Amino acid sequence: MSDPYTLLGVSRSASEAEIKSAYRKLAKELHPDRNKDKPDASERFSKVTQAYDLLSDKEKRGQFDRGEIDADGNPAMPFGMNGGFGGARPGGGFGGSGPGGAQYSARDFQGFGTEDVDIGDLFEGLFGRGGGPRGGTGPGAGGFRSPPPPPPRKGADIRYTLTVPFIDAAARTKQRITLADGKTIDLSLPAGVEDGTQMRLKGKGQSGPGGNGDGIVTIKVQSHAHFWREGDDVRLDLPITLSEAVNGAKIKVPTVDGAVMMTIAPGSSSGKVLRLKGKGWSTKGGGRGDQLVTLEIVLPEDLSGLQEELGDWTDDSNPRSEMGG
Repeated sequence: MSDPYTLLGVSRSASEAEIKSAYRKLAKELHPDRNKDKPDASERFSKVTQAYDLLSDKEKRGQFDRGEIDADGNPAMPFGMNGGFGGARPGGGFGGSGPGGAQYSARDFQGFGTEDVDIGDLFEGLFGRGGGPRGGTGPGAGGFRSPPPPPPRKGADIRYTLTVPFIDAAARTKQRITLADGKTIDLSLPAGVEDGTQMRLKGKGQSGPGGNGDGIVTIKVQSHAHFWREGDDVRLDLPITLSEAVNGAKIKVPTVDGAVMMTIAPGSSSGKVLRLKGKGWSTKGGGRGDQLVTLEIVLPEDLSGLQEELGDWTDDSNPRSEMGG
């Protein structure tokens, strides 16, 4: 794979937020659902997603920046490209392990008669024939064993953002989502779902030699014109008329599960809070919170009739007494 920074169009010093922003922009532009007439879009989408998976993982990004892994996440060669012991040096020598990193060549073995010396035999004496360590890997053997090859790499994860209406999130209504392969599934929201919750769909990512990656779904809960969340409860400000507040009434109240009838006691004031049990947000324990309804008395625009009825009557109570008024 190409350099992940280049694929995302960011610098090597880019912040997590800059990397995330660049990925979202490219993912939206290259998503297969929006590029059905562009065969190469799916491949580019996969590469961009793989690049983001690497750079969004702090540990993997650090390993890549230090040259410990390549852009595909595979370990780099443990001894570099020139071999495990320094490799061939200019002038035909070998990187020695003696004091000062001495260089050895055929001239260094003149006392032994270089015309009869097989340098391979010397290395065989140190490491055994065939380049392997002599005497195995037991205590005192001084040998080493090559690390096992890495396991086959899974395909890249595919990330989705699912926008869920407030009412659906509160009641955990199933959501339909179309995957990158064109398949549509009905997704059950987890208990206690909230804005930013992530769901993992096993095997719904890109294919790879080690199996399919996963689908990562991030939930975005929409705001609502009348409801809002407070912990596990749902809040609602409910307008009522002056006559309903004074005389009491039975009125229809909207909830996330549909409208219900609620009784308002005579003499109810603005700010009074009524509780509807089990009509709130889904909890992580599998239950439901409550809906808290705050009454708000709304006077009519035309007050002439009310003023006529009141006549000279005035309210002599002092609702601000506790405030020192």
